[in-house]
Amino acid sequence: MRARNVICKSVVFGLLVAIATTGYAQSKPNIIYLMADDQNVGSIGCYGNPEVQTPNMDRLGHDGLIFDRHYNTTSICMASRANVMTGMYEYKTGTNFEHGNMKPEVWAKSYPVLLREAGYLTAFAGKFGFEIDGLNQTKGLPENDFDFWGGGPGQTSYKTASNQSMAKYAEDHPHSTLSYGAFGQDVIKQAVQQDKPFCLSISFKAPHRPVTPDPQFDAVYAGKRFTKPDNFGREAGQHLSQQSKQGRQYVRFAEWEYDSNYDAVMAKYYQLVYAIDVSLGMIRAELDAQGIADNTVIIYTSDNGYICGAHGYGSKVLPMEESARVPLLIFDPRSPSAGKKQRSSALTGNIDFAPTILELAGVSAPQSMDGVSLLPLLNDPAADVREQLAFINVWGALPTKSLTCLTKEWKYTYWWYGDAEMEPTEELFHLKTDPLEMKNLSRDLESGDVLNTLRSKYDEQLERWKQQAVSYNDYQQYGVLFDRTIPVDQKQFQRPKRNKP
Repeated sequence: MRARNVICKSVVFGLLVAIATTGYAQSKPNIIYLMADDQNVGSIGCYGNPEVQTPNMDRLGHDGLIFDRHYNTTSICMASRANVMTGMYEYKTGTNFEHGNMKPEVWAKSYPVLLREAGYLTAFAGKFGFEIDGLNQTKGLPENDFDFWGGGPGQTSYKTASNQSMAKYAEDHPHSTLSYGAFGQDVIKQAVQQDKPFCLSISFKAPHRPVTPDPQFDAVYAGKRFTKPDNFGREAGQHLSQQSKQGRQYVRFAEWEYDSNYDAVMAKYYQLVYAIDVSLGMIRAELDAQGIADNTVIIYTSDNGYICGAHGYGSKVLPMEESARVPLLIFDPRSPSAGKKQRSSALTGNIDFAPTILELAGVSAPQSMDGVSLLPLLNDPAADVREQLAFINVWGALPTKSLTCLTKEWKYTYWWYGDAEMEPTEELFHLKTDPLEMKNLSRDLESGDVLNTLRSKYDEQLERWKQQAVSYNDYQQYGVLFDRTIPVDQKQFQRPKRNKP
């Protein structure tokens, strides 16, 4: 009898330990945030392109949840990365080219800092993308705020040996993309050895220019021909604002040979993405090898999209779909949506990553964050988390600076700039029926009620800008410049003298 009681007590104790361990795993998962640079939705197979090879990204999407309406609230690397880290719109981070660096008090409320304070091992590798004032001895990079560091200043390099913090991987992985996969594998091993939850953030340089893909993958798209989108070329952009044609995005349609050498240009672009796919596979294989895949959440996205010839433009920055909308794949193996090949049409933004990651870790999000957690969508992919989202551009040629209001079905942009050759104008697109943005409905009489509704939503967003924008780095002036009710001749732009991209 005594032996039986001992056995029963052992079983009960084992069950309690298992329950406690399971509860901890559910509240403290490992978190991996992976971000490409300049990757658009057309570069991934699970987003509907059968001409590309992205098996690991496709698998991640099918294992988890594919987001079809995910946007970067600013479509340029420095500002977008600040949005991601802090969960705030650009006018609250105060961070972008031409404007200025991030303040230490803003960085102090970023998700990496808060997770480390909560006991997570934190790791970062790749292009950090912005600087923090007061850290001049490290080129403004917060290396000391991470347990594992593989980050670099500026644009970093495709040559692994040129990235000081990653140089040890150069012999095995001379091209940087796979070096980040190796870094991720090492972090996973170290976290398992230390028996602590970890948050791994990797910011790939690919597929950002210069066009320098890993040569070991040259054969993947050799001689391949690609189908152009239905909104490709200058004729498909005649209805777009004159303001949007004043920046470098317009001339790069020809400068970057989308008009004359499309297949070769896209082959290199997709080859750069292919290497990221291989790196993703390396990381997931290590999770399996270490036995922690079932308690690790993976988020995959891009810092902004890429226009690739749509409407006769190149590059990014502008509010058109190819630039503003990006891939988002989230796999939480513990969620009800896992393994069901589901998609979400909810309106989401890059300001949502920080609050999502913090909730995963059981950490309260600061009230300053504009984003919301996306975890409700993992439980119910048919749900929504917001009614509207802002898209901001305050970088580049003056006429291209603008504010956009997005809803699930509509996109409204007010182009404030006017001179002797162009007047302030509006764009209104019904994305549900016109996802390629081929018909501007702002002057369509039948769209009058919708136009007025979107104008009101735009005004609401601008009012938040006026009330919440930082008092430094030249953000206050846009509360006037973007105001629809103020005549253009009463607006005066003060050009900032800041760092260049």
